[in-house]
Amino acid sequence: MGDSAKRVLFVNSEIFPYVPETFESSLGRRLPQGIQERKKEIRSFMPKYGCINERKNQLHEVIRLSGMNIIINDVDRPLVIKVASIPTARMQVYFIDNEDYFHRKALFREEDGSFCPDNAERAIFFARGVLETVKKLRWAPDIIHCHGWISHVLPLYLKKAYSNDPIFASSKVILSLYDDTPAETFSEDFARLVLMDGVGESDVELLKDPTGINLAKTAALQSDGIIVAGASVDSGLVGFCKDLKIPVLDYDAKAMEDGSWIEGYNAFYDRF
Repeated sequence: MGDSAKRVLFVNSEIFPYVPETFESSLGRRLPQGIQERKKEIRSFMPKYGCINERKNQLHEVIRLSGMNIIINDVDRPLVIKVASIPTARMQVYFIDNEDYFHRKALFREEDGSFCPDNAERAIFFARGVLETVKKLRWAPDIIHCHGWISHVLPLYLKKAYSNDPIFASSKVILSLYDDTPAETFSEDFARLVLMDGVGESDVELLKDPTGINLAKTAALQSDGIIVAGASVDSGLVGFCKDLKIPVLDYDAKAMEDGSWIEGYNAFYDRF
């Protein structure tokens, strides 16, 4: 398949300028633009956190994509899709929104600094929201590149629950690992909550101990390639991924410094 035919879907935890600039949010901003400049089609998604100023960033709801309900723990949760543009990059960003999950001001923590008790449900909602929206867009991605722990449920759903959907028939999953793996555990019922048609208990065995590392390992098991996107990623997690015998792109500090990392990522995509 030629470069011009490739479509890359970016599923991000953070994208600058919608959230404060960090290593991860800066990469979330720069990488899609760089890949688009290399003649690939791109789409970018992230959660619509409550700290995002909708008026300042000119977000608006996409009515034709909204209106679906996603059931989590026997509760219907409305899925709202919003979109904004980054004019300097000629790039749109789609936002997954839900009043219960994403209207709080902090990204992943309560006002007192504690880990949000529903972060497992938020990750499930985000993954399903992205996949259902891409289906509605009728845009079949060749590569789905997941960034940040809140995207880590998506590889499992793609390979197990959506594997027969023609939109995703040829999609390959690339998982970027950062040093954002939560030290806290998720809710004890994570392994039960994530189940759906196509996802069985054997697929989520690791989530019976719902740590951030086990969530990342669950994602890695369903991925086609791994990118180590930081110098401080847990070494045990990196070793686990390398033992899977799938392509792994190691962290390259020099490439990050001189800007050649985007070319490296682009070449990595072309391996699939």
